This record gives sequence, C-alpha cells and structure tokens, in this order.
Amino acid sequence: MDRISALRNIEDALRAFERGEADLATTERQVVTVLRTYATDFDGEGALAAYRASGDERAEGLVVVATSPEEAEARVRDLLDAGDELAVTVDRLG
Repeated sequence: MDRISALRNIEDALRAFERGEADLATTERQVVTVLRTYATDFDGEGALAAYRASGDERAEGLVVVATSPEEAEARVRDLLDAGDELAVTVDRLG
C-alpha cells in the first residue's frame, strides 16, 4: 500500500465516523489496520514487520515496526528511554 492509498483509507474511515456510520472503536481498528498494512507492506531484504512488546508494564502492548526482533526490542527501549535493564520481549504480528 502506498502513502496516498493509506491516507485515502484513513480519510474514508474518518468520514464514516463523522457521518455516524462507524463508532470510535471501529474507526480506531480501521486506522490501525491501515497504518500497520502501510508500515509492513514492503517487500525484499530487510522488510519491516510489526512487533508487539510484552514483559515490563511500561512496554506492555506497545507496537513498533522493525526489521528484526532485536531491532524491535531496541526501538521499544528507545521509545521508553530505558536501557538494557528493561525486561522486554517482542512477538511479530501477522
């Protein structure tokens, strides 16, 4: 999915919400799905994937995009301004 398609899909979801055709939870799911598809829809070597963090309660449920589990763990630690002492594991989504 290219950037323009992703933006159009998000706009469609927001329009449906504004017209009362979708509730907030549905709109959130649609937007997250578009974002995750956009972020992980790259082919080839070093392709990105979404990873969900678990372990430390600060990291629980956080989703990051990375090329490997090790990179994903590092991104989680960076986002939380935590060093190697943060006990976190990641699972690939999809």
